[in-house]
Parts: sequence; structure tokens; C-alpha cells
Amino acid sequence: MLKHMRKHAKYFYALFVIVILSFIFWGTGKVGKDSENLPLAQIGDETITVQEYWRTNEEIASLYRDVDGSEFDAEAMDLKDQVLKTMIQERLLLIAAREAGMTVSDKELEEAIVNDPAFTRDGAFNKDVYRNSLNIYRMSASQYETLKRRDLLLQKMRRLVEEPVALAPSDVKGLEGGEEIYKSLRETLLESKRESALESFLNGMRKKVPVTVNEQLIS
Repeated sequence: MLKHMRKHAKYFYALFVIVILSFIFWGTGKVGKDSENLPLAQIGDETITVQEYWRTNEEIASLYRDVDGSEFDAEAMDLKDQVLKTMIQERLLLIAAREAGMTVSDKELEEAIVNDPAFTRDGAFNKDVYRNSLNIYRMSASQYETLKRRDLLLQKMRRLVEEPVALAPSDVKGLEGGEEIYKSLRETLLESKRESALESFLNGMRKKVPVTVNEQLIS
């Protein structure tokens, strides 16, 4: 299962989403140890602390364990480096979004919250479910909305990079199979091409934005 996940680009995107969600649900609260609040990475004016890194790493590892059970091997799939790389990419996209003047309106934020399946009951948004969900994570509505707005901003930035990407006739030349197989192969190729576009964009951002990492703090 994990070999299949690592092989296809769509699981890179899944990992990216998981990281964002970890910020929404782990991004607040008191720091237990001074060392946990040390900066692990500095990306422009954005900081990744040791605490944020380990919480995100454990959240993702837990999700992979749920999928793959006893076969999960974090070291074999280089999870530590993959998580840190993705967190740095998230910060670079945030910086790019701000440089592009992107914002998330109050209406966009409200629509995202009321349409979130996590806060619905019987097909409709439920304020009590919303409040109770935030209480579980000891988070105020304003804290959640700030982090959710950040998540939406990242989605906008990714769409700006990815949506112009399309398959050229040469990309699909030679593809064979029935309709479903052909469709699946096209989707895989498009995802791979979009991943490459995102990587290229982020590499360009790294040339403009100073990135420093103290990996000794998590070694």
C-alpha cells in the first residue's frame, strides 16, 4: 500500500492537505518545554518550531499507521524528511500568496466553514457541533477562523500554480486501454505534471526566500 502511495503524485497532495489540517488542530496551545518552541526552520519571516514539527510528524505517522497497520515503516519512507520538506513548502506558498496580494474574504471563510462535513448534521451546518469540535481542541472560533483562512489562502495559491497546467497531445500519445483505464492514466499524468509545476514554482521561491534549517534539533 505505501509503495503505491509513494509512487503516485496524488499522495503528495494528500500529505500536503494533512499537514495543513495539523496546523488547524495542533497550531495552538501552550508549549510544554522551552526546547519545543525553538525554531527548527526559518523561511523568510515564517517559522517552524520543533513542537510544530513533531506534532505534525506524529499526526501524519498516525494516519499512515491506520492505513497500513504493522507494515508501516516511517524510516523506510523517509517520513521525517518528507514532513519537514512539506512544511517548508507550505510556508513558501503562504509567502507567495501574500506577495501576489491574495486574500480570503469573510464570505469565502464562512462558506468554507458551513460547508465543512465535519460540522454538519443531517445535511446542514450545526453550530453546536462546530462549537463542540473547537472545544475538544481548546480552540476559540477566532483562532480556528484565522487558521482556516490560512488554509484557504494556500488552496488559492496552489490552484494558481496548478490549474494552468494541461496535458499536451504528446503527453497522451501511445496511451492504450479501455475508457476507464485511459481516463485513469490521463489523471495520473496530469497529477504528475502538476506536481512538477508546483515543485518548479517552489524551487523558484527558494531562490528568492532565505531558508535555514537546524536539523540537529530533530536528529
